[in-house]
Order: sequence, then C-alpha cells, then structure tokens
Amino acid sequence: MKRFLVSLVSLVFLANLIHADEGMWTLYNLPTAVFDQMKQYGFQLPKEQLYQSDNAVKNAVVNFGGFCSGVVVSPDGLVFTNHHCGFDAIRKHSTVENDYMLNGFLAKSYEEELPNEDLFVSFMIEQKDVTDELNKLGLDKIKRSRVEHFVDSIENVWQKEIQEKDSTLRVEVKPFYEGNKYYLTTYRDFGDVRLVFTVPKSMGKFGGETDNWMWPRQTCDFSVFRIYANPKTNGPAEYSKDNVPYHPQSWAPIAMDGYKPGDFCMIMGYPGSTSRYLSSYGIQERRDAINTPRVQVREVKQEVMLRHMRASEAVRIMYESKYAHSSNYWKNSIGMNKCIDSIGLIQQKQQFEAKIRQWQDTTGYLKGELDFDKLADLYQQRMKLTRLRTLFRETFYTFDDEITTRAWRSNWGMHVNGPEDKPEEQYYMFDDNTKEWDEATDCELLTTLIRNYRQQVDSVYQPDFYQTIDQDFHGDYAAYVNALYKNSVLMKSGEPIYFNVEGHNKDIGVMYGVSISEIMAKINADIRKFSSDISEQERLLCAAVLRMEMDMPNYSDANFTMRMTYGQIGEYTLGGRPSGYYTTARSLWEKMQKADENFEYYAEPVMHELMSQKDFGKYADALTGTMQLCFLSNNDITGGNSGSPIFNGKGELLGLAFDGNWDSLASDIFFDRQLARTINVDVRYMLFMMDQWGHADRLLKEMGMK
Repeated sequence: MKRFLVSLVSLVFLANLIHADEGMWTLYNLPTAVFDQMKQYGFQLPKEQLYQSDNAVKNAVVNFGGFCSGVVVSPDGLVFTNHHCGFDAIRKHSTVENDYMLNGFLAKSYEEELPNEDLFVSFMIEQKDVTDELNKLGLDKIKRSRVEHFVDSIENVWQKEIQEKDSTLRVEVKPFYEGNKYYLTTYRDFGDVRLVFTVPKSMGKFGGETDNWMWPRQTCDFSVFRIYANPKTNGPAEYSKDNVPYHPQSWAPIAMDGYKPGDFCMIMGYPGSTSRYLSSYGIQERRDAINTPRVQVREVKQEVMLRHMRASEAVRIMYESKYAHSSNYWKNSIGMNKCIDSIGLIQQKQQFEAKIRQWQDTTGYLKGELDFDKLADLYQQRMKLTRLRTLFRETFYTFDDEITTRAWRSNWGMHVNGPEDKPEEQYYMFDDNTKEWDEATDCELLTTLIRNYRQQVDSVYQPDFYQTIDQDFHGDYAAYVNALYKNSVLMKSGEPIYFNVEGHNKDIGVMYGVSISEIMAKINADIRKFSSDISEQERLLCAAVLRMEMDMPNYSDANFTMRMTYGQIGEYTLGGRPSGYYTTARSLWEKMQKADENFEYYAEPVMHELMSQKDFGKYADALTGTMQLCFLSNNDITGGNSGSPIFNGKGELLGLAFDGNWDSLASDIFFDRQLARTINVDVRYMLFMMDQWGHADRLLKEMGMK
C-alpha cells in the first residue's frame, strides 16, 4: 500500500505522499517511480544491477534457514547473518565443556568448520506474476476455502516440470496483495552450511531482553557461516566431507567509509509477515485476541525457564534458544499493543474504511461483494475463538517441553518402521535427545502451563486429560506431569514403540497427545466457519484500496519472499529529544560497568579492554573519529529481515539489520514514517571483533580486507 495508512489522519491520498523510507518492494517489477526516488536519495547503480544482471545485488542475498536473511561476502561462500539467527546452530554445537554460545567460536581452517543438520540457504533465481495462468486453470472460479489446495496442486506440477530441466531448482507460488495476485519464485537451495565464527554471547546478545527492541543499542549481532557445494559442479549438495566451499558468481563488497545522516541506504532480505491492508476489525482481533493472550502465557513460561537457566549452565544451554524465541515476540506484542493504542490506530482505520465506503458508493466498485457490515459481524463471531486458539497454541503448540513435542509427533506424521504387511510389527522411535532438555525444567514448565490454560479457557475447550488429573491425581497437576515423564511409552528414547499392541492407546502420554489433538481439531473446525469469509472480505478490501489508489505505486504485504526497502541514515525525535543515529564503543563500555545492576550487561574483561581503546585504527569512522557500533535507518522491515544486508548507494555492505525500535512496534500493521527505524550493526564493528578478538586473519583476507 503506498501509503494510505500514512495519510489516515488527514485522509488525503496524493502521490506526493510516497516516501523513501517505506515499502517492501519486489524487485522484478520495481515501479519506475520508486527507482527514480531511490536515485534522488543517492542510489548510484543502474536498475538492472538490482535484479537482472549477473552481478545483481540480489544475487548475494540469501534466505537463511527459512527464518532469517543473510548475505554472501566472499568468493568462497562466507555468509554473514545475525547472531540470533545462528543462535540455535551455535547452541547445538555447545556443551558445558565447549560452550561456543557463551565463549564464541572460530574455525581456524576449513576442516574445523562445523556442519549443521537441517540448516540451508536459498538463492532467489527469478520471480514472475502467474495470476493470469492460474486464472486460466480455474483459480478465479473456485471457492475461497479451496484456493490454497488448488494453488498447492499447481505448484507441485510446476515443481516437477522445473526439476526435469534443472534438479537443483525449487519453485514456490505465494499469494500477494491478500490473494489478488500470485507470484512464482524460483530458488536454488544449498543444504551444507557450516558454522565458521561467532562472537561470545556477551557481545552477540549484549543487553538481552533489557535492550531488545530498544535504542540506543550496542549489540554485536552477527555470526559467520559458509556454504559448501558439490566439488564437481559447484552446485547444491547435502552434507559430505568431500564438499568444498561454494564459489558464487558475485558477492557483496564491504564498505569501510561509513555513513552520515541523510545517506542513501537499502536493505534486501526476506521479511516474514506484515498486515498493512488489514481492516480495523482485524487490528482489534490482533490486539485483543492474539497479542494480549500471547503476552500472558509467555510471561508464565519465561519465568520458569529463566529461573532454571540461571541455576544451571547445562540447562541454560538447553533452553536459551527457546527462551530467546519466546521472549522476542512477547516483548513485540507488548510494544505493538502500546503503539496501536497510543496512535489510535483502530480509529484511524475506521475513518479510512468510511472513506472507502464513500468511494464505493460513488463508483459502484465491488458493490454487493465488499460488505463492511458483514466483515464486522464475522470478526465479532470469531474473536473469542481466536483468543482461545492463541492460548492453546502458546500452551501446547510451541514445542517448549519434550513430552508435548513427542505427543504431537506421535499423532502427526511420525515415520513408521516395520513391514507394511505386518501391522503388529510396525513401530516408531524417538531419537535419544536427552541432551536437548531437562526433566525438572520441563515438568515445572508444563505443570505451570496446563494450570494456566485451564484458568483461562471454558470447559468445552479443555482437553480430556484434565479429567484424568481430577480423577486419578486428585487435582495435582505436578503429579500428572511427573507421571507423563516417568511412565509414558513416549519417553522411551532410542527404543521401538509398537503402537499396534494392546494397551498402547491407554498409555498416559498417548492419551495426552490424543486429547490435545482433538481439542486443536475442534478449535480449528470452529474457526474455519468464519475464516474463509473473512479472508475473502479482506481480499476484496485490499482490491478496493488498490483500485482507489491505482495511480500510486503499491507494494504487497510481506510473505517471506525477497523484498527491497530503501531509505536514509538518520535519527528520530521523540518527546523533543533526538535519538542520535549511532552508538559508540564508549557507550558500550559504560553499560558494561552496570553489570552488577543488570546481568545482561555483563561482558568479559577482554571486551572491557577492547572497548576502552582510544584508537580504533581503520575501524574508526573518518567523521566521528570513533568506532561506531550500531546505527539507525528509516528502512521498512519486519521479522525475517533479521540478518538482512544494508547497502549504501554503491551496493556496498554497511552492516546487517537486526531489530526495530520500541516506539514503532505497530509497524507490521502501520508504518509510522516519523518514528519507525531499523537498528543495524555496523560492518566495521563486526570486522573489528573478527580481527581484534577473534584474530580471524584467514577470514578477513578471504573478504579482501588488508
């Protein structure tokens, strides 16, 4: 939407409201007006070097693991991404004896680089609009409830066709503009990605939850991986000791000259999900039925996790990634609700929808199809169910405890072993992953969660296992959970579990899994009564906006496909106070002195020494004379953009995007151009840590650094 939300207060929709600091633009069809604006702000490359040419900027940008972004920075396939994007890979390699998460890691040779199961990177090859092709096949004639299945079936056909031509390619068909358009994107995936370098947790997560979503920021949020390839083809290959470093056609050059306020900057990456076209009714549902219950449940679980993590280093290693994942969007949900209320976003949206109604009455567009009263009624009926689904998912579907994880797997898609013609010999088996979880922590966590769920939810949506707790355990939640871990066949690790035997379905863990599966099915079935109609009305609302603003460039909501956002380096002002646009080594050192007051500001003595230097040499900024750590830009990002490269006007790497600011956490549904900022880690800070702390000379040389 370019950018009707910005103009909600005044309700003036004019082309001159196109701002350089907003928009998640697809590259293959980048509007000329947008590119012209980029040039005015300082972009210096020809348009084809964004997407089309052999050395296009997009060729160095990767989808990292299906949840983050990254950038290739060397002719031997080195990839920069955020520390928090590599966090789980780092954790899995860590032990109490060799805690790479706590102490950092450097591979001194290719042989020491650590492989990571199930980690991959994807390069986008091309993208195109296939809406007309799908409509010719019947998309525009089927019911909304069948659209996803229809598109998936066509995607499977196209996937088979492209793999017959090139087995290394993969295609995805995704909806854009709320399903008014469909684009096909072609990718090449590399499945051998190895850990090369990471800073200690004290730097990679400096400030922890205290500083998360906050400015000023000093976090050195980066890690380094390498893509490996088939030695004969330089193409994708699953892990093998015989694989060799991948040699990309192009990679991102590194900028050492820094930046100043007003400089052009551009971010490319894979933003996960935004809802900028969402109706006022949808925003209210997000605030009251998703964010609010999410915050409540995560506060409960995080208190238990943190207490156990603080008491044991082994437990900390096991749960730190889960805790970080939970706390990130716990805080995001708090901030989003605060922003929704502080700017009166729901009321602004209602005013805008009244404007659309007037336009609809005048033009007759979608008259009899787009029905605001119907949309309001549908959301009203779904609201309670959405809150219920959030509570259920946050309790039983976040895979925080092992028994619930196994209970789901035993009901949904567990691999079956044994002869097909002898059901009595068929079994499944759980790997021995006892190093991944702690029984005492799990038991208290699940006990707390199931007690909390029961207090929040009507009895009709409570799983049957609550009756077991009441009848067999006299209401003792902890005793029931302990029995799950001690007695259930599901907790047998590395042993066959025969499910076609007498008594299997009466196992306490199996019955627990069945009961939560049944409730999830009931909740989903009840929600489906409204969701297809709501989705169709939201699609029509988006279509009306696009038609009403047809003479303006419009971008689609994020959906984890590659996007480009452009803007400028600069601060913001809140309450009459300027934020500043960068942080310094001195500011980090000063926070480190407060570690006795806040453990999240702890750093090792060597970090105190490094940050108290007076001369940072080539890593110092020419204008300020100091090493700059993190900086602000007004680019438009969201979750999934973590690890995205931020480039200057020459296409050189300035750093990595890693966060947004607290004052604009409603940006997934409303972009506030005055306050919204991206927090980026400066590449010079990253290189300084590789050099002065890690002594990673071979890596620096590989990237062309002197």
